[in-house]
Order: sequence, then structure tokens, then C-alpha cells
Amino acid sequence: MNLEEYFARTGYKGSTEKQDLETLTDIFQHHIRAVPFENLSIHCGEKITLELEHVYNKIVRRKRGGWCMENNQLLGWVLKGLGYDTSFLGAYVFNPHQNAYATLMTHLVVKVVIDGKAYVVDGGFGVSYQMWQPMELVSGKDQPQAPGVFRFTEKNGVWYLEKTRRKQYIPNQSFSNSDLLEKKECRNIYMFSLEPRTVEDFRFQCTYLQTSPDSLFTKKSICTLQTTEGFRALIGWTLTETTYNYKENMDLVEFVTLEDEEVEKTLKEKFNITLERKLVPINVKGSYTI
Repeated sequence: MNLEEYFARTGYKGSTEKQDLETLTDIFQHHIRAVPFENLSIHCGEKITLELEHVYNKIVRRKRGGWCMENNQLLGWVLKGLGYDTSFLGAYVFNPHQNAYATLMTHLVVKVVIDGKAYVVDGGFGVSYQMWQPMELVSGKDQPQAPGVFRFTEKNGVWYLEKTRRKQYIPNQSFSNSDLLEKKECRNIYMFSLEPRTVEDFRFQCTYLQTSPDSLFTKKSICTLQTTEGFRALIGWTLTETTYNYKENMDLVEFVTLEDEEVEKTLKEKFNITLERKLVPINVKGSYTI
């Protein structure tokens, strides 16, 4: 495990000498545009484990992606290795279909402190809720980014993340009522406290999320990747490509349904992923929006 090999994986060629916000942002953006947020292991007979060396080999050497516990653990290791002041936090994800936050802490994020200012760095959420820049940990301040306007709100020591999106133009009208489309313009994402966490705090959740029939991740095969203009996502057999702000205050959302034989070819061409085992796509309706 070494940082040079990681940077070769993400294509980052900038400075590693400064522990400043500009460098952090550049490293972070290279990560989210090279490393997919994906749960494909669950649907091709592989086990997801949290050992850092395993995560490193999967993402850096096998050129795969991962979910938050993998992506953000690796990011945390990289940033710590560069000298950043980092720690892990645990979040409870909002389920729009139940209109409630999860009761299980399933989301791992990285907190980075630079010159006394705290930032949240989250490279493991995917789709349109993936931040593109580290977010300053301040309450009530709009933080506009390419994906939309993000905002933290703090109440009684609990922090809430939400995002306001633009209007959406969907050329393929047969998808205009897709359950994958987020209907609300302002959407809760997750809540968290500032209590420091360790990877050990996520062992049970890692097993639960990949085995329980109630888990979103057993109901849907997901692969999403940020691009310079938006993001693309393959959920089951549905490929979505979103271009942010392609017209004034309007995102372009293009849908296409793939045939079985097109899935693995699309993973290679659109996400640079080659699986070692046969993928069985799945997309049970509900509980996930883009």
C-alpha cells in the first residue's frame, strides 16, 4: 500500500506537500471521478470486508469501486498519510420513501480540520447527492456546488445534511415517473453527530447491509460515477446519465434500459469496471433515488 499507487489510480498529479483546502479538494475530486460508488460485489458472489488492505487492493489494484465504508476509509487513510488532521464520523441515512432517518448508523464519512476549520469529506454517497467539494461544517449556510446547493443544519448537537436541486429535463418521457427520480427539490440526505468513530463501529452494519433482505443494497445492484459534467449511474438494467446545469437552472437526465448482454460492456465502457465474477443485476422498486 502506497500513496503513489493510489494517485496513479485516480490520476492525481498535483502537489502533496500542502495540507490546504485547495489540495484536499483536488485530491477529493480525482477520487470521485475515478472510483465508483458501487455495491456490485453483493450481486456477483463476493464478500465486502472492511480490512483496509482488502479495500486498497479492491479499489487501487483491481480498479473497482466500493460503498462508503470502503471509499471513505481509503480516503481517510490517504489524507492521514499526507498529514491532514482526519477522523471518522457515523451518519444515519434518510429514506425518502419512509420519510424517516435510518435507525442504524450505516454511513461513514471523514472529518478534516484545516487551520482550525472543520470540513466533511464524503466520497461514498454517489448519484446526485455526492458532494463535489469538502463542505465546511457550519450550520445554516448555503454551500452551492455543481450538483446543487448543500446545507448543514445543527440542532441540539445533531447535524443534518440536505440538498436543493435544479429542475430536471427528461427527454425519454417514459421515465418521467420513474421511482428512481427524486420528486422533491429539497431533500434530506443524512444526520450525524461529531462523536469520533472507528471502522470497528461499522462491522455489524457491513454484514447486515450485504445480507439482509431489508437492505437497499441487496435489493438493487448499483454503480455510480461522477464525471466532469454530472454523473452516470447503472441501477439494475437502467443506465442514467445526468448533466448538471445544461441549461439555466436545469439538469439533463437521460435514461436507457439495457439488455442483459449490455450490462458488463457498459460497466467497462462507462465506469471502467471489469468484474471477475458474473453479475446478477437486480432493481426492486422503491427506496433509492437519483
